[in-house]
Amino acid sequence: MAKRDYYEVLGVQKGAQDAEIKKAYRKLARQYHPDVNPDNKEAEEKFKEVNEAYEVLSDADKRARYDQYGHAGVDGQGAGGYGGFGGFGGGAGGFGGAGGFGDIFDMFFGGEMGGQSGRQQARGPQRGADLRKDIEITFEEAAFGVEKDIEVVKPEACSACQGTGAKAGTTKKRCPKCQGSGQVRMTQKTPLGSFQSVRPCPDCDGEGMIIETPCPECSGQGRVRKRKTLKVKIPAGVDSDSRIRLTGEGEAGGRGGESGDLYIFIRVKPHKLFERRGNDVYMEMPVTFAQAALGADISVSTLDGKATLKVPEGVQSHTLLRLKGKGIPHLRGGGRGDQLVRIIIATPTKLSDKQKELLQEFSKLSGEDNYRSEKKNSKQKGIFERLFDKD
Repeated sequence: MAKRDYYEVLGVQKGAQDAEIKKAYRKLARQYHPDVNPDNKEAEEKFKEVNEAYEVLSDADKRARYDQYGHAGVDGQGAGGYGGFGGFGGGAGGFGGAGGFGDIFDMFFGGEMGGQSGRQQARGPQRGADLRKDIEITFEEAAFGVEKDIEVVKPEACSACQGTGAKAGTTKKRCPKCQGSGQVRMTQKTPLGSFQSVRPCPDCDGEGMIIETPCPECSGQGRVRKRKTLKVKIPAGVDSDSRIRLTGEGEAGGRGGESGDLYIFIRVKPHKLFERRGNDVYMEMPVTFAQAALGADISVSTLDGKATLKVPEGVQSHTLLRLKGKGIPHLRGGGRGDQLVRIIIATPTKLSDKQKELLQEFSKLSGEDNYRSEKKNSKQKGIFERLFDKD
């Protein structure tokens, strides 16, 4: 079946920006993720299709080749190099891979170069795909670290056949079509004459061996989907979009290849009091007019619990006061950030007659000098001083 257009798969226009492509991918990946759709083959295929499209469109080089040549420009690309047009890598899908220059050599030079490369590609070990898991943690867990149990559903080597695909007690047999070579020679008739090419054997997929009695547990695939619980240690100081790699916890490899990796992407829940800026923590703290005017020692919340903050006499609204070492620990050690407290002067809304009388008396006794800062630096002058300063 012909592949769908990658832009169509992600639901974006051809000229879409990288951020738009990434946003579309995240939405679809969450929608079709195997953890959300257990045992749903259709969702699993869509998830693979979305990942394949994003792998190409998120890479500037691959996207340029795809825009110019379509699927032929990127088909066969693997971890070790580039397939399609312009590919010169030595890994799976490298020079001579499916859909690339190998087809041209096959047609005009007998296919030895392209066919041999294709045979090695098909018969060699295949590394398992990397997986992604998104988790959400609290603000405090991000600050101080936490150990989480996460569940993943992924293909693993079948324990019944040890990943061979053959039923226990049986072995693979040499493929009768290619006599174990993993390749077959084909003749193509063209307007220029007949040309021979070498291709991976269709009966054994280029492996040279076939399974006569497939393993009943994995239906001869050598892999089965399993649900697995993993313990993940999240270090102190992580933030949203931090990621942790668990080596070898991705999909099992094929033909004896190594397993892929599992990437844990972290999202930190917003906090009702605190806001993170780098390794510093910001918060707003209301104080009364009397506390602001006379100064006070007040109790404020921190990540470590309650702490005493000294409010200086005559503090102005929106002034930032600092609590040293009460912020987020540095991710790689070496201390913590600070907590910055923004003072907000709260105005009373319900006053008794006596309170109003006293405030009116206070207003009469207060002059312009009461609102002038003692600091000489013009940048530190209060608003009243800046308004009435005639210098």
